[in-house]
Amino acid sequence: MSRFRISLLALGAAVIALTALTAPATGAGGSTHAVSGKLSIIGIWSGPEQKSFQAVLDGFTKKNPGVSVKYTSAGNNTPTVLSTAVAGGNPPDLAAVGQPGLVKQFAGRKALKPIDFVKPAMAKNYAAGWVTLGTINGHLYGMAFKAANKSTIWYSVSAFKNAGVTPPKTWPALLTAAKTLRASGTPAFSISGGDGWTLTDLFENIYLREAGPAKYDQLAAHKIKWTDPSVKAALKDMAAIYGDTGNIFGGTSGALQTDFPTSVNNALAKTPKAAMVLEADFVPTAITTKVKPVTDYNQFPFPSIGGSPPASVVGGGDTIIMFKDTPAARALVSYLATPEAATIWAKRGGFSSPNKGVPASAYSDSLTRATAVALARAKPFRFDMSDLAPSAFGGTPGQGEWQILQNFLKQPSDVDGTASKLEKAAAAAYK
Repeated sequence: MSRFRISLLALGAAVIALTALTAPATGAGGSTHAVSGKLSIIGIWSGPEQKSFQAVLDGFTKKNPGVSVKYTSAGNNTPTVLSTAVAGGNPPDLAAVGQPGLVKQFAGRKALKPIDFVKPAMAKNYAAGWVTLGTINGHLYGMAFKAANKSTIWYSVSAFKNAGVTPPKTWPALLTAAKTLRASGTPAFSISGGDGWTLTDLFENIYLREAGPAKYDQLAAHKIKWTDPSVKAALKDMAAIYGDTGNIFGGTSGALQTDFPTSVNNALAKTPKAAMVLEADFVPTAITTKVKPVTDYNQFPFPSIGGSPPASVVGGGDTIIMFKDTPAARALVSYLATPEAATIWAKRGGFSSPNKGVPASAYSDSLTRATAVALARAKPFRFDMSDLAPSAFGGTPGQGEWQILQNFLKQPSDVDGTASKLEKAAAAAYK
């Protein structure tokens, strides 16, 4: 062996020894004990959801005591807040957003950093569709942390019992049950018209079942126009609910002034003001009155329309994205990819995880377990269409789809005009 080769081997050994001494120690659950720094996160979670996410962050900082994390909720204004921060050159380290379309916009502006380092964990713990959803031009930019089954209808057990109705399985049966409920003295629907996103959820559930998954994909990508007959047919079905103003608690004007939490409490209180609220599996997190699941309130799947598969599910998901690539940011993203992190929130309720490693037993109540299982086994499953759209069309208060569908709630007879306005707004946003 030459002297030169001996010298190289000695040098290599020294480098290995030095690396072993200086490299941060990585533990279970993405923990990197030597990582340190401050992290800022802006996200859509507020109220009870913010408290639950803070519990997840507390789990992270317990493993990584050298990192401090500040979470700021921007609620429904998150797209605007983040866009302003990016434009000003001062984005947060990380963000939690509800619109994959927004992720694509930021990635297209090169404002995001790829999170390819978490691909192995996602390949292990996530279905391939979630990886595809967060992948842009071959790189992973988004990781869904919180998912939602948006194909659920929640109801007051006492209101249904008093009216003598049972959870309907078809759309015509739902409309018939609604009339029976009204005749019994309780309006059928509590609608959160003050929050435009709830109106998009109703449209999407109707559209997936009536038009089918192929058309759904085409409309989501704006490959067909919003003036398509399939869109108008779905709007007419929405109008069957909106047009019967006497069967909406507070009527149209009251609904337009009602936010999501209020709509939930109107329907699921001990003495209900309405019988049903058509919204996602996170409805129970908004309940502020003392009521018991199953006994006082329950849920059933969104009904079939025209023979559509009963397992059809529209779902949403809140995605973690990274603006600044730092060891601390990587450590947190890696932690959020673990079943451990998701289980913390699952045990607190109001949460469904796309992470397959989360045990069913983590969902402590039967209702959450049922909606989470339905989400995992959905056939077909489609992601929330408004969240796939550019945020200017599908995710911003006071404009686009949110505002147009609020106006449609005011004038449900204007199907053609509403379709034309939706198409005009979509055409401008998808340029």
